[in-house]
Amino acid sequence: MNSTARKEYLAALGLETWVVRTTPSPAASNSRVPIGAESAARGTVRAESAPREAIRVDSAPREAAFDWAQLRDRVAVCTRCELSGTRTQTVFGVGNLQAEWLIVGEAPGAEEDRQGEPFVGRAGQLLNSMLRAIGLARDQVYIANVLKCRPPHNRDPLAGETVECLPYLERQIGLLKPKIMLVVGRIAAQNLLRTDVPLGRLRQQVHVFGESRVPLVVTYHPAYLLRTPADKRKAWRDLKFAREVLARG
Repeated sequence: MNSTARKEYLAALGLETWVVRTTPSPAASNSRVPIGAESAARGTVRAESAPREAIRVDSAPREAAFDWAQLRDRVAVCTRCELSGTRTQTVFGVGNLQAEWLIVGEAPGAEEDRQGEPFVGRAGQLLNSMLRAIGLARDQVYIANVLKCRPPHNRDPLAGETVECLPYLERQIGLLKPKIMLVVGRIAAQNLLRTDVPLGRLRQQVHVFGESRVPLVVTYHPAYLLRTPADKRKAWRDLKFAREVLARG
């Protein structure tokens, strides 16, 4: 990894140095186990707990045949939920359409709603630093949210809103065919994995998403890290873990 990028992110973490500790290679597994049962080794795929409310995952969603342009146009005029009446504009996603990495957050915030692009402002700057620390530029990844519209006052997404918006993200995944998903924040992780398990227990595990079983790794949201800088060390471990998962293929 580029030493300048590493120093930049370590500076963002408030660290001067980072001691690398080697750990045994995690055992890969595609099997599901009940939540609460201990995995045989760190990195084993974990199953989700019973969903709080069933999330529709259509076998043939309405957007299944859309290309990028058609999907973007559909999202721009979407009125499937009440968020269409309070948004400034939709926030479709941004990035490289051949990216191996898909970064997924919860929903647009106020600045994203104004600019129409995910992860801008201070949280976006920190995300950019996090990516650079593992050798990635922002234009090398694709960035999207579970919701395409901002919930008023940045409240948590409602279950019905997630139900209506999830097919858009699913089609983005189908078009992109990422090799890994990095999901940032508790809300995004719990909605995509359909679980109430705390973020701390979802970290450092290889989950999978969708019929294509895309490897999925969970970490903290950059906005949370700005409020709780002590957890930046944990986020750095998550980034390295995600990079290792991708390298294992």
